[in-house]
Amino acid sequence: MKKFLLTTSALLLITTAASAADMRARTYTKAPPPPPAPIYNWTGLYLGGHIGAAFSDNNNPFFGGSNDAQFMGGGQVGADYQFAPSWVAGLEANYSFLTNSNNINRGLGSVTGRLGWTWGPGLLYVKGGYAWADTRNTFGFGQVGSDGYTVGAGIEYMFAPSWSAKVEYQYYDFGSVNFVGIIPPAIPVAGTFRNDEHTIKVGLNYRFNFGGMGPAY
Repeated sequence: MKKFLLTTSALLLITTAASAADMRARTYTKAPPPPPAPIYNWTGLYLGGHIGAAFSDNNNPFFGGSNDAQFMGGGQVGADYQFAPSWVAGLEANYSFLTNSNNINRGLGSVTGRLGWTWGPGLLYVKGGYAWADTRNTFGFGQVGSDGYTVGAGIEYMFAPSWSAKVEYQYYDFGSVNFVGIIPPAIPVAGTFRNDEHTIKVGLNYRFNFGGMGPAY
């Protein structure tokens, strides 16, 4: 009996020592910290394209007077500067080609300033500035250039590093136009019409940020 007790005690001591050694060998590490939150900065140059629709208010059928939508597409280039945590100022130039309507080929261009309010990846902005239109009528009126102003507003969103998408409304006003001409078969026409456009565009921009200060993901 004494021998049995001694053997049992020895086995218990060996098991306890092995468990203690195993416990000392284990190491516990803390969970890795969460990744840093994205940092967005709108400062930099950008280049992109857009598509959309244009609606004219003019009331002369010989110059495409209609409220029917015309498909439009074009491009834009600009630069933004984030001068405060929530404010962005910029300058943008864009040009759009409109589909042929009533034998009218037209292009719309503008150079505008932008001012916006940002909350990280999103930007709400207004814009305004100089606008021009290039109009060519296949009836023989020739090339007509118009100068005016434009205003608009939109929302832009950074959905990936260096990429942003936007939805924008832009209004072009070129005043009133007086015209005299002849349409086949030698019918004289004359009149005055309102020369403006309402446009809705969706666009995509690729952003080149200054000094690598773009959005960090």
